[in-house]
Amino acid sequence: MRRLVRVALLCLGCGLCSLLYAFSQLALSLEQEAPRRRGDPTFPVRRQLSGGGGDWRAVAGTTGRRLPWPSQGCKNVSVSYWNSYWMLPSDVCGMNCFWEAACRYDSMNSRSSDKIHLAVVACGERLEETITMLKSAVIFSIKHLVFHIFAEDPLHRNFQAMLDSMAYQGKFNYTLYPISFPTENAAEWKKLFKPCASQRLFLPLILKDVDSLLYVDTDILFLRPVDDIWSILKNFNSSQIAAMAPEHEEPRIGWYNRFARHPYYGKTGINSGVMLMNMTRIRRKYFKNDMTTARLRWEEILMPLLKKYKLNITWGDQDLLNIIFFHNPESLFVFPCQWNYRPDHCIYGSNCQQAEKEGIFILHGNRGVYHDDKQPAFRAVYEAIKYYSFGDDPVHSLLLPLELELQKTQHTYCGRIYKVFIKQLTKSIRDIYNRRSKGR
Repeated sequence: MRRLVRVALLCLGCGLCSLLYAFSQLALSLEQEAPRRRGDPTFPVRRQLSGGGGDWRAVAGTTGRRLPWPSQGCKNVSVSYWNSYWMLPSDVCGMNCFWEAACRYDSMNSRSSDKIHLAVVACGERLEETITMLKSAVIFSIKHLVFHIFAEDPLHRNFQAMLDSMAYQGKFNYTLYPISFPTENAAEWKKLFKPCASQRLFLPLILKDVDSLLYVDTDILFLRPVDDIWSILKNFNSSQIAAMAPEHEEPRIGWYNRFARHPYYGKTGINSGVMLMNMTRIRRKYFKNDMTTARLRWEEILMPLLKKYKLNITWGDQDLLNIIFFHNPESLFVFPCQWNYRPDHCIYGSNCQQAEKEGIFILHGNRGVYHDDKQPAFRAVYEAIKYYSFGDDPVHSLLLPLELELQKTQHTYCGRIYKVFIKQLTKSIRDIYNRRSKGR
């Protein structure tokens, strides 16, 4: 009897080993097949650059930092973070792919809460503006930043060079992605409003492994740590999936309430230039709509909305978001205007009371005001951050020169309240000194 039990256990062990071997071979075959799926935007090109160290650098959808491993078996494996199967490249881990993939997955999950994910879409002449935005995020951030940069292919090399040369690289890592839309409607999505702007609508479908994300336009400048707007996620109730600021505070100058030919959120609509998202909730939610009595998922609702309203929308993807949250108002968290401060908040007189009290937290230089003379106060802030060098004293190299430039803009409505542009910035710089004194 004992001999039969031993034989049975031996057979069971052999069967288990065979099953594990089969799984590892299946994993390898899937990994090798993945790059061939060119039509799927979740399969960016992976490439390892020459040069020592074996690090995977950010080019065309790969990321440029080596992942620290918690166990000895995975410790020295160089990988690309962006891999929809969780697998390591077959030429890196060979037969250990199955186990090391599990190790990698556990490691990423355990570290996800320590990182802030920020996405931006850059097309055309937006390289310098995007780099300046990312620079402002790095200057003040506390937690580690993960940048998801969607850009046209000709911009990738310059992004890579400029980000790799940026000081304080230990505070961030990045991934470059190609611009990609659903194949059958790609041309229509790309020409909607500004080139590539509607890419943001598809981020929950492309970044499937990212739980939460802060999307910002290229013309954003952070004047306080990104950590602070990221913390708003904790204030979401159980039904809220995203946070944005109102398009206007003063209805008399509002665009949506005066001109819109489609539904919009609230009294004056919402602005999508700064958009905080719980993408897990977005992917799971079924949305009410005015096209069918059935509720639709995110990937199901976008194209029907575009077809219904494309002759009535002016601001492209922002209008589509307004329509979605008009029908699902319980799903939106609205944060105050100081988190998305635009020229409209001061060119007709100050109408963002929160900024007057606490200063501007995030500056949004839409309408190209960083690059012309129409709003010199906005341009002064942009150039101060653009020309600031990491390692310089932020008081004497950033704050004081900026205040002098802002004082020259008092002939404009925005310049008359120039102190709102430096009130929060002063506090943010003071916090930098405090963290340095504590060795953080």
